[in-house]
Amino acid sequence: MTTTPTPATSNAKKAQDAAAPRPIPEFEGVHDVWPRGDRLRAVRSAAATYRERFVQQGRIHAVRSFDIAAAPYPTRFGFHGAALAVNPFVSIVNRMLVVQFDGFDGEPKTLVWEPTVAAGTAQAPFYAQLKRLAGDFLTEHVFARYYQDPNTVLPSCGLRPEDVDFVSFDHLHVQDVRMIMGSTSTIPGERAPREALFPRARLLVHRRELGTFESTHPMQWAWYVDGGMDGVLDERITAFDGDVELGVGVSLLWTPGHTDGNHSLVLNTPDGVWVSSENGISADNWQPELSHIPGVRRHATFYGREVVPNANTLEDSLDQYDSMVKEKTLADPSRRDPRWLQILPSSELAPFKRQWPVLPSFVHGGLNYGELTPAGGGR
Repeated sequence: MTTTPTPATSNAKKAQDAAAPRPIPEFEGVHDVWPRGDRLRAVRSAAATYRERFVQQGRIHAVRSFDIAAAPYPTRFGFHGAALAVNPFVSIVNRMLVVQFDGFDGEPKTLVWEPTVAAGTAQAPFYAQLKRLAGDFLTEHVFARYYQDPNTVLPSCGLRPEDVDFVSFDHLHVQDVRMIMGSTSTIPGERAPREALFPRARLLVHRRELGTFESTHPMQWAWYVDGGMDGVLDERITAFDGDVELGVGVSLLWTPGHTDGNHSLVLNTPDGVWVSSENGISADNWQPELSHIPGVRRHATFYGREVVPNANTLEDSLDQYDSMVKEKTLADPSRRDPRWLQILPSSELAPFKRQWPVLPSFVHGGLNYGELTPAGGGR
């Protein structure tokens, strides 16, 4: 039997379609180009073409970043083994971004990017084993610092959890999604299932990242929280393929390599285009020719490379290289120092003196444009 949609359901479907992430045609097929040198040229060309259209669509209303925690990270991972270091561990600062923009349905939207819950990160095999080996004092008081939890950020800037429409991470390394999106099952050691931090929000995740969570390879295992998606309702998740636009001035670009389902946040702001990514942990990764970190510039010059990737997994190193070029092509020069591009590492290398000489040559430190307002607050 065929059911004829009523005008009300038809209008609701149109509204739902208008609010959904939409694919970016400029990148269609570029990640399949062969051979690999041609693929890199195709990625760079597509990024330049898309950038022209992206900036013409308009800007976001506001964005603010909030430091969540500083976590220990092996120095050799951060710069693909190129950095000459004394200390085997550096610290990286996890940041949460709150972004407000107009959706393509004309309605204001709020995206929370990287709301990492430290208690979940501690359960990832890498950090759980590191804590056992190094002890509580080193891992909790020397390498790590805690600034605030994601659920305290929104009240501090006048927003409510229910104001959030979307949640997303560049990938799901060290994330216990149950602690963020809620779950119908109880996390071992807890008394009741977790409630969602953002009760209306949907998790935007690349379909390949979901697949990795369902079946990890041994080369991926150390970085994913076992059972971290258990009991998370399907209705709380929007999986996407390829590259997508969320609304005016906001895109999620597929940047595979660090993980198969890695994606990067791209924002058009009053200072031009910013990219947020974990393909590097410092501006030095994307622009090694400017780096003061011993070994990094020489490594790039020796091998004839224009980027030095963050390399804790390297699921596909050539793809990650192409992805970093894609990010560089989108980003504008920094207004503070135009030698550097506006690529904000989602976990940025901290300038702690104990890490000498592995200190960032340039620190972005965060984003702050416009004024965040609650839903119905007059945007």
